[in-house]
Amino acid sequence: MAYIGREPSYGSFEKQALTANGSTTSFALNYVVGSSASILVSVAGVIQEPEVAYNISGGGTNIVFTAAPASGDTVFVVFLGVAQDIGTLGTGAITGQTSLGEAPQSDDVLLLYDTSATALKKVTIANLFDAQMTAAKYVTRTLTGNGSTTTVTITNGHTVDSVIVTENGIVQRPTTDYTVSGTTLTFTTAPASGVAVRVKELLI
Repeated sequence: MAYIGREPSYGSFEKQALTANGSTTSFALNYVVGSSASILVSVAGVIQEPEVAYNISGGGTNIVFTAAPASGDTVFVVFLGVAQDIGTLGTGAITGQTSLGEAPQSDDVLLLYDTSATALKKVTIANLFDAQMTAAKYVTRTLTGNGSTTTVTITNGHTVDSVIVTENGIVQRPTTDYTVSGTTLTFTTAPASGVAVRVKELLI
């Protein structure tokens, strides 16, 4: 599809590692996000809950943890979706208008023509990003371990790198803890009885 300005500069599900020191709670993000639910955050292998364990500040440019991750903890952020990098409009894009001169901010306002209402309406960059994320459907499968079942049926076409698997919130290691073949995800060891298993299928 065509884009106004530059095409998006990064693809889906980019990963960013953060360096924890036991005192820092705020980290700059590599990409602007629409909300705390627009990213998946792991600290020491445990998925963090949006708006409880962390929040987003600075118009989507920073992540702020409620408690500083401990020194030595492995911390990473997965960006769920593709950023709407509209870029800088050329001076000739809209006759008589001044070039923006910088990348749009999340609270910048655009005018759109609503064909159903036959009227111009305003929308922020953040609204556009959130609308895209809402339209994107992420399949999440949940089950409870019984100590014997080792397989889960998932959507065809996935690999070990396009699904995120957790057991009681602990992220499982692709290939080591589970494999994927066709529509079947197979655990190396059956999840123990009562263990909460969650399989999130990322967009492919």
